[in-house]
Amino acid sequence: MALARLSKSITSRFPATSPCLTIWRQTCSYHSYEYVQPPPFPPAESAILSAAISHVPNYGFTSTALNLGARDAGYLEVSTNLLPRGVFDLINYHLVTQRLALKDTVQFPSEGEQGSAKKLGVGAKVRTLTLARLRANQPIIHRWQEALAVMAQPSYVPTSVAELARLADEIWFLAGDVSVDTSWYTKRASLSAIYSATEVFMTQDRSEEFTETEEFLDSRLNEVMKVGGFLGGLGEWLDYTGHSAVNILRSKGVRI
Repeated sequence: MALARLSKSITSRFPATSPCLTIWRQTCSYHSYEYVQPPPFPPAESAILSAAISHVPNYGFTSTALNLGARDAGYLEVSTNLLPRGVFDLINYHLVTQRLALKDTVQFPSEGEQGSAKKLGVGAKVRTLTLARLRANQPIIHRWQEALAVMAQPSYVPTSVAELARLADEIWFLAGDVSVDTSWYTKRASLSAIYSATEVFMTQDRSEEFTETEEFLDSRLNEVMKVGGFLGGLGEWLDYTGHSAVNILRSKGVRI
């Protein structure tokens, strides 16, 4: 698969005026090498949530997991009142921390370290980073449909979409994308659509080491290269790939 062409395949044909891009303009921000991001969570919340996430495999994304996390962190159960959104705060903690962990868990060799080896293109790096983020869901994947149901609640949709946009931005940034034109948005919008569809597919995947999820991801990336080049706009492309993904997900038993 010519993944090196991914970076170019999902760009030039999507008009900058597409209303679908408004979401990414509102939620994404450029990375800066000079600005140091503050810790994403206050110390007490971080302590409770980091302890609670270890209970998710057994108890799911529930208040029980939060209470056990508070106890493990040395707090009274009433301390979970620090988390005004309750279970969604635990879900959001997983999303944010796994996104931020990508820069440490996935390392690409520098040009000097590669030697005579073939240079890894931006598209291949995007694929590697996306797969790594999906695999970070493995310990809790049997609970992830619960999380998706919570994230789909109207009051949490804006935050969930914003975090998905930040994930797509992080992946492209770590892959070495340096675009500053309108393709900056279309790349991230496309990757967000691919990632979210693959994540849902993964909740139904019973193959060894989630090989079918990996194949599903590769198929969606291939569709970007084959279809993205000749459909006229982002909305049209999302409609095409969305119907394709829905049909495959339904074949796996996902109720959508």
